[in-house]
Amino acid sequence: MDLSIVWFWVVAFLFVGYFVLDGFDFGVGMSLPFLGRDDTDRRVLINTIGPVWDLNETWVIVAGASLFAAFPEWYATLFSGFYLALLLILLALIARGVSFEYRHQRPESRWKRWFDGMIVVGSAVPALLWGVAFANIVQGVPLDADHNYTGTLFDLLNPYALLGGLTTLLLFFTHGVVFVSLKTEGEIRERARRLASRAGVVTIVVAALFLLWTGLAFGTTWFWILAGVAAVALIGGWLANLRGAEGVSFTLLAVTVAAAVFALFAALFPDVMPASNDPANSLTIENASSSEYTLTVMSWVAVVFLPLVLAYQAWTYWVFRKRVTRASIEAAAH
Repeated sequence: MDLSIVWFWVVAFLFVGYFVLDGFDFGVGMSLPFLGRDDTDRRVLINTIGPVWDLNETWVIVAGASLFAAFPEWYATLFSGFYLALLLILLALIARGVSFEYRHQRPESRWKRWFDGMIVVGSAVPALLWGVAFANIVQGVPLDADHNYTGTLFDLLNPYALLGGLTTLLLFFTHGVVFVSLKTEGEIRERARRLASRAGVVTIVVAALFLLWTGLAFGTTWFWILAGVAAVALIGGWLANLRGAEGVSFTLLAVTVAAAVFALFAALFPDVMPASNDPANSLTIENASSSEYTLTVMSWVAVVFLPLVLAYQAWTYWVFRKRVTRASIEAAAH
């Protein structure tokens, strides 16, 4: 198989890893107003992802670096054309990371409320805009003959893309709330399970609309297969949550996110950035990729280091596998 095609799917895998792992982080952050009845509750929520959120976030750095090295034309068009949207995502991620580190530095409730608000916004903005961005990539954007984006930020905020953003927002929210129920005990665990049940209904409806729209407009055989897997896993995850099987529910929602992202890449293939104004201006795997030598070197690096990264991440999750309780948070405060 051509190495450029291999690296197209490697990039897809890296974005899958990012959306699965940082996606539920976003969901936990967005859940603060719904599940955090007092400061101890909010500290419990934040501590469920405290040991892993920054590790999860590194996946987007690796994905971006791989995109730059393997498909420099795609990277250039994407990061220049979507500059404002990606800048908003970056600022939101910075605000979220700063808030995790600074909210506990002073005891005043106003200080903590300010940073809690930044966590919520810093989680919701990327969850929405990543969906908007990928929906636009799939449906295509106006490009000139030099593959430069010729639209504006408001052109990216079209109905299909906004539906894609709403889908990722709701999916990440539901996934994050299920993670809270998986990592906590007592009343907050029960509240999270009930919230996930209600949010799951809305998520199923919105995700079905987005996948159906995508399939009818851009679907391929592999898209429909992967979209079907995503739909079955999403419904299964919702049903598992109703039964109180948090681990099964969380796993199935992770499968949902992974299958949905792979489905979008399947709908995109073999393009990487379709031109909505003129197909001749589209970026494809062939005309956007690096040289064979570059891809060969990258492949050997990936073969050596990617298993190490995956092993380290798995070990981290195993070490911090225990549930977070109000008692443990209150004990740490004294």
